[in-house]
Amino acid sequence: MKQNQSAVPAKESPKDDGLFEFLRTLTVAALIAIVFRAFFFEPFSIPSGSMVPTLLVGDYLFVSKYSYGYSGLSVGLGFLEHSFGIKLPEGRYGQVNKPQRGDVIVFKVPYDGKTDYVKRLIGLPGDTIQMVEGRLHINGEVVPRDVAGSYNITGDDLEEDHEAFRQPFNLPAIEYNETLPAGRQHHILEMSDDRQLDDTPAYKVPEGHYFVMGDNRDNSQDSRVMRRVGFVPEENLVGRAEFIFFSLKNGSPFWQVWKWPSHLRFDRMLKAIK
Repeated sequence: MKQNQSAVPAKESPKDDGLFEFLRTLTVAALIAIVFRAFFFEPFSIPSGSMVPTLLVGDYLFVSKYSYGYSGLSVGLGFLEHSFGIKLPEGRYGQVNKPQRGDVIVFKVPYDGKTDYVKRLIGLPGDTIQMVEGRLHINGEVVPRDVAGSYNITGDDLEEDHEAFRQPFNLPAIEYNETLPAGRQHHILEMSDDRQLDDTPAYKVPEGHYFVMGDNRDNSQDSRVMRRVGFVPEENLVGRAEFIFFSLKNGSPFWQVWKWPSHLRFDRMLKAIK
């Protein structure tokens, strides 16, 4: 008589189990990266020269997202409004520190609410800002500046990834050390004091808004250009630029690792942004 054998449960395939663990680890890592990027630090690269000499084309920097609290735009939820028409709440949440004059900030440009710009915060709510013959005036007082040296603006300072276009540029400029009312100092560039944005009307900064400018004063589209940037609403602030963690000269893309040995700018890495 044939004896019945008890059924032996089938074991899960080690291959399937390993794939599941890999996918789970990948998902957890992605979620951690998303949260870190949305609420703590987000990396940005500099594609143009509007902030020369402070930031150069090819600089990669970290922006602290918690510095000014959070808004729907700052944590990356702008797509809900642009794509689905879901209105985001106005204002900021969890704000401990207010933006300070002289901070280098990243913000969503007001005309589309999704393009990131990096500029220096010059005007606070209630301030009156004006350029007169190339000199910055805040609340009717001229901002002091001292000559720090000369600077040649080249195509490398103005554009990214256009080698043929970059070569012909060599524009002389003067580098100044500018001192804001609270005493913070930073360097700016001026090619001359009689260019397009060197004489402006007086701009009164509305409540809940800020006035920003590029340190490369004659090559910056900023709050002086009302039809493109204008006053920046508080909820458009993404965060404060903290430090440069990587830098490649000549606008070399990050992924072109074969250029790193000759294009790395070691002197700019881990440099605090002032």
